[in-house]
Amino acid sequence: QVQLVESGGGLVQAGGSLRLSCVASGRTFSSRAVGWFRQTPGKEREFVAGITWNGGSTYYADSVKGRLTISRDNAKSTVYLQMNSLKPEDTAVYYCVLRSQYYGGVYWAASAVDYWGQGTQVTVSS
Repeated sequence: QVQLVESGGGLVQAGGSLRLSCVASGRTFSSRAVGWFRQTPGKEREFVAGITWNGGSTYYADSVKGRLTISRDNAKSTVYLQMNSLKPEDTAVYYCVLRSQYYGGVYWAASAVDYWGQGTQVTVSS
């Protein structure tokens, strides 16, 4: 079993920055791709960013490219999401995820996720 615990969410003005962190328990973190999804009320969860097990490749939704950066520290079993130039439309609950070992490359559908964190709220005011 893996537990994912997010932190770092909060309220920020448009144009501001936040850094989300997600600490994983269990021994599979360092061998798996991890990422972030987000969800707003009435909408399905959408992919935000992903990173391969060794950090060699990263993937982003078009809506966040150039503003959000994903990184990981396997020694600390932690994945980060640096969020800059935030916009009101970035307001959502952000979830840390561990992707299934049976998926690779650019495939980041919600159905490919093995584990979800509990989520952290990010609110961007205009």
